[in-house]
Amino acid sequence: MNQADAAELKTALVGVALPAKQPELLEYAVQQHAEPVLLDALRSLPDEKEFTSLDEVIEELLPVQVARNGAPRHEPKAESGAPPGGDAYTR
Repeated sequence: MNQADAAELKTALVGVALPAKQPELLEYAVQQHAEPVLLDALRSLPDEKEFTSLDEVIEELLPVQVARNGAPRHEPKAESGAPPGGDAYTR
C-alpha cells in the first residue's frame, strides 16, 4: 500500500462507526464500493484489534513511525533553570 492508496482508503472509511474491528471496517468499505486493492489491505489487518481512529487504521497498514528495534531510549537532559542563551538573553 502506498500513500495515495492510504489516503483513498481513509476517505472511503469516513463515516464508519468507531471503534471498529477489521470485519466492520471491511464491511463498511465494501458498502462504499472501495477498490479491490483497498479491500485487500483491510483484509490484512488483525481481526481482533479494535481501531479507535482512521489514523490508527492507516498507521497499521502504512507505518510512518520509526521502529525502535530495541534501541535504548535517550533520556532528556536535566534542565539547568537558566534562560536559553544565558546572561545574553536577559540583557
